[in-house]
Amino acid sequence: MTSKSSTSALKVFKIVPTTQQYDWGKIGREAKVAQFAEASKLPGFTVDEVKPYAELWMGTHSSSPSLVKDTGDLLSDHLRKYPDLIGPRIAEKFPDAKNGELPFLFKVLSIAKALSIQSHPDKETAKHLHGVSPKIYKDPNHKPEMALALTEFEALCGFRPLNDIAANLRATPELESLIPSTMLQAFYAAASSSSDSSPSPEQKAALKNLFSALMTAPPSQVHSAIESLVTRYSSSSPSSLADATLHPLILKLQSQFPYDVGVLCPFLLNIIHLSPGSAIFLGAGEPHAYISGEAIECMANSDNVIRAGLTPKLRDVENLVKGLTYECGGGERSYVQPTAFTEESSNRSLLYDPPIEEFSVVKVDLPKGASELQRAVDGPSVVIITHGSGRIAWVQEGKGEELETGTGDVLFIGAGTPVSFSTRGKEDGLGAFRAFVEA
Repeated sequence: MTSKSSTSALKVFKIVPTTQQYDWGKIGREAKVAQFAEASKLPGFTVDEVKPYAELWMGTHSSSPSLVKDTGDLLSDHLRKYPDLIGPRIAEKFPDAKNGELPFLFKVLSIAKALSIQSHPDKETAKHLHGVSPKIYKDPNHKPEMALALTEFEALCGFRPLNDIAANLRATPELESLIPSTMLQAFYAAASSSSDSSPSPEQKAALKNLFSALMTAPPSQVHSAIESLVTRYSSSSPSSLADATLHPLILKLQSQFPYDVGVLCPFLLNIIHLSPGSAIFLGAGEPHAYISGEAIECMANSDNVIRAGLTPKLRDVENLVKGLTYECGGGERSYVQPTAFTEESSNRSLLYDPPIEEFSVVKVDLPKGASELQRAVDGPSVVIITHGSGRIAWVQEGKGEELETGTGDVLFIGAGTPVSFSTRGKEDGLGAFRAFVEA
């Protein structure tokens, strides 16, 4: 760094993220979470080759807050002391920002084993759940989220079209057997009148009853149904392209969570495959489960998860069923299409802008010898370098400043600060993701 200013006065500085070792994470250096933590020389971090590394957290959430690298201070304390880094418009729009809290939480995910069948509450529900069960739902905020694939990435996301669900039920007697006959017939009747438009209240009610019946089916019946289904799938070949996707996923989930009702959820939920650079957005009340792969994830500053399957953790089926939107349709409705972030149409900086106010994400991809100027934004940003090395430069008090950076480094950029990303000479490219909030 060329500046002799104190870290406390800098508009751009490095921060220390935290790692989470949940059992669904990739093992040792197979995980990008571990790779990034090791490459950036995370204080006190040593890779354990037999332990899972699931998430890297970058933000101010109280469950695992980031620190300012040069001082060891909590990032939230630093931002509370220097509110210009948050920006007045963001502080006015998000009350917690006045206390140094970022409106978003930024993560890296390394997934070897399926995450739970889950949803996230809206603001009203989150406040209620936090008030009733603060040890389970640890904050009163909603948690809309976006995942951007770093590798090939597989997920369950949102309810399938009603006709698809009906076809899967008819082709799967083991699944049909878990649904009471009158409820099943009511669903078939609702599905027969479905269209490409949003489902009617009656159709949503039929889907809710179907999903509730499945998720609350007696465990002994679920066990028998899955046992019969797995036996059939293991001894026969898929008869269609759809089956060729469903069969191996059902068998995979069964191997990870034997006889769990979540094994059957792919019959109702869209199976999505993302290539690197593709993204999905999940609003409140959308059922989903990440299956495998690695991704950048950004969300509102919350850790509220309502779980109902594929998990050893607490299940809250009642609140999950109650809180879903029961919108349905193809998986493409969840995709986020990027647009150019800079005025140039180089595609070196692509903006992923979901339909919520807490965050957007920019993907930066610079070839060797390149640079990219990014405009100032109203609010704070957090950046992670995902490959390569280079510099971030900015102007402070009329003087040019720059910061050397490399793979795994995490940086904070203060509000109202234009920055320039550049590679290190002609030896290496640079890849990064930047989460930010604007008023």
